[in-house]
Amino acid sequence: MRSHDLVLLHGQPGLGADWQQVEARLPVRIRAVAPDRPGHGSSRLAGGGMDINAAAVLEDLDARGIERAVLAGHSYGGGVALNVAARAPDRVEALILLASVGPDCLTGWDRLLAAPVTGPGCALFAWKLTPWFARFRLRRIASRLGSELAVRRYVNWYVWGYTRWEHGPLWRTFLAEQRALVREADHLAAVAASVGVPVLLVSDPNDTVVPFRTTVALSKSLPDTRLHLIEGAGHHLPMRAPDRVAEEIVAFLDSLDARSGLNQASEP
Repeated sequence: MRSHDLVLLHGQPGLGADWQQVEARLPVRIRAVAPDRPGHGSSRLAGGGMDINAAAVLEDLDARGIERAVLAGHSYGGGVALNVAARAPDRVEALILLASVGPDCLTGWDRLLAAPVTGPGCALFAWKLTPWFARFRLRRIASRLGSELAVRRYVNWYVWGYTRWEHGPLWRTFLAEQRALVREADHLAAVAASVGVPVLLVSDPNDTVVPFRTTVALSKSLPDTRLHLIEGAGHHLPMRAPDRVAEEIVAFLDSLDARSGLNQASEP
């Protein structure tokens, strides 16, 4: 099997480190990188919508000398991956979308969190004023279960307490991305329909953050796709089910290699 460059795009909010357990389970022939998206972690770029994030991915590929990559996106990162594939198809070999945003993904909470008054208030309260409580709660849980198991079981506490942006307030990033998602969600079906590379969709049918109907809609919009379910993992698949996610990634990339071999064998 040949090697692949794999770019792992985290969700909203999140960090590249959210993929750490998945990366540790991938074979060395898969060269994985997990950058912090704009407005998150160590990124110096301000957060924003899909265009800002897609441009950042392409700039990062250039900086790393990666000509063509497989993009794996979780949640908001899945929407970013779709936009990169539509914008620069020559740079993308395939997509892996985990619990990805897409057609019909908006809920009442999404609209509330993007609204003129409630959006800033909720974002400020959630990501500036109260993360200390989440950290305190997770430390108490970790004292009983151990750090890795505590994060895997109570990932929402981890995201709430430990996600950060070193170069600005995280609540502004969250608000900017939320408002952009509400503006751009209706266009994601058209974006998906324009993607010509193979796509793997991975989802939990009982996801309470991004409705499963969105995964179904993506499977119908994307021309070349396959769907695998990981039941019981919820929305945060990379941290809740790293073993299964890594297995799905490896199996998908192996299938691409097999397809490529068949195509080459059929050439005169």
